[in-house]
Amino acid sequence: MSDTDIQRIEPGPRMSMAVAHGPLVFTAGQVARATAGASVGEQTREILELIDGLLAQAGTDKTRLISANIWLTDISTFPEMNGVWDAWVAPGCAPARATVEAKLAAPQYKVEIAVVAAR
Repeated sequence: MSDTDIQRIEPGPRMSMAVAHGPLVFTAGQVARATAGASVGEQTREILELIDGLLAQAGTDKTRLISANIWLTDISTFPEMNGVWDAWVAPGCAPARATVEAKLAAPQYKVEIAVVAAR
């Protein structure tokens, strides 16, 4: 494989929203765009829709998830985020996952999610 085998999805000057190479797709940490400042549940729902779109652009979908990293600004919102996550994950296709409390890039963001999927 060479650098020409790398597919950059929605590239920008600092980062790409996703990068596919070989059989794997890596998303950047996704935060809410339209629902920034809204509840963790609303932000999670939007982020998962963004991830669905990025995975589709790379030729895959959430049934092929390998791992996920989730950052919450307040770990007490873990059950609210999980309610949306659990409804989204395809049955039998849950990835390896880590969830931690962390300060995010801006105060309006309450959750950030990055995933790795197979193509």
